[in-house]
Amino acid sequence: MECIVHFEVEHPEGIKNLRGLLFLDEDQSPGEQELISMFKDMKFDVRLDDREKLIFKPVNPGEKYSQIRITSFDTGKENSAEDHNLKSIVGNLLPQKPTGL
Repeated sequence: MECIVHFEVEHPEGIKNLRGLLFLDEDQSPGEQELISMFKDMKFDVRLDDREKLIFKPVNPGEKYSQIRITSFDTGKENSAEDHNLKSIVGNLLPQKPTGL
């Protein structure tokens, strides 16, 4: 199964949004080593710094970027998590509550 990894690379001049691709077994989620290997293939030599926030830091302190943060994974399947865009659209379509007198 293909998994598109969306991530941000933090440079001094700003953040760049990039994507990477992983090939995983069915119903497998990307692990630390798969992500580090993907970044290494993209010429980012990193280590996991914050497991909860999915933040990676460069191994070499002289790199031109300060960190990489994974923003989302896309496996092409419906996500059972709450869809904030859909919730926003539905919220705008529903009638507003009366403000009172």
